[in-house]
Amino acid sequence: MLINYDDFSKVDFRSGTIVKVEEFPRAKKPAYKVWVNFGDKIGIKQTSAQVTVHYNPENLLGKLVVGCINLEPKNIAGFTSEFLLVGFPDETGAVCLITAEPAVPNGEKLF
Repeated sequence: MLINYDDFSKVDFRSGTIVKVEEFPRAKKPAYKVWVNFGDKIGIKQTSAQVTVHYNPENLLGKLVVGCINLEPKNIAGFTSEFLLVGFPDETGAVCLITAEPAVPNGEKLF
């Protein structure tokens, strides 16, 4: 299905840095609670992310990631997810996070 550019421009992907990670034992599938700093204008947002195969809390901290920040909030096992952390599945379906290289400032919009 093709979409036009106006539809795509409604999706707000932004760069951010992971500033906090916690285990999320209440989640149905293995996941972490993740907080990302999207810069001064947007601030810090939280999400639940099923990224436990390739990442642990220690190697997630400080990682530059990409998030879709204009989705409606979603309640996941009593935790409010405010954005979608994005990545690609590997050959087993485990999530590999999208990053920016070289690094870009927090809050930059994908275009």
